[in-house]
Amino acid sequence: MHDLISRITTDVGISPELADTAVRIILNFLNSEGPSDKVQALATQLGLTDYLGDGATSGGGGLMGAIGGLFGGGGAMAAFSALSNAGLDMTQIQGVTRSFVDYAKENAGAETVDDIVMAIPGLSQFV
Repeated sequence: MHDLISRITTDVGISPELADTAVRIILNFLNSEGPSDKVQALATQLGLTDYLGDGATSGGGGLMGAIGGLFGGGGAMAAFSALSNAGLDMTQIQGVTRSFVDYAKENAGAETVDDIVMAIPGLSQFV
C-alpha cells in the first residue's frame, strides 16, 4: 500500500479503498483545475503518476468515469461532490485533504504544493 494511503487510512479512520479513491479524486481535480505540468511533477515526486487520469478521463463507467465527467468545468464543488458520493462526510473530506496536503508538502516541498494551490482560485481557503 502506498504510504499516503496508509497515512490517510490511519489519520482519518477510513478504509484503504476509500482513501485510494479520495486521493485519485483530489489528484485529478488538481490536475484538471491547476497547472497540469506542476501537478504531474508533484504526482511523480509522490509516486502517484498512475493515479492521474486512471479512468477519470476515459469516459468509462463506474466511479472513475463519473469523476471524469465532473471535471469538465465543475471545479472544487465537483470534487467535493465526488468525495461525498464516494462515501466521505465533511469531517472526513477535511481530514483527507489535510493529510494529502501535509504529505505532499513533506515529500515534495511546501513551495511546490503552495504554487499549485494558489493557481486554483478559491482553493487556498480550504487548505
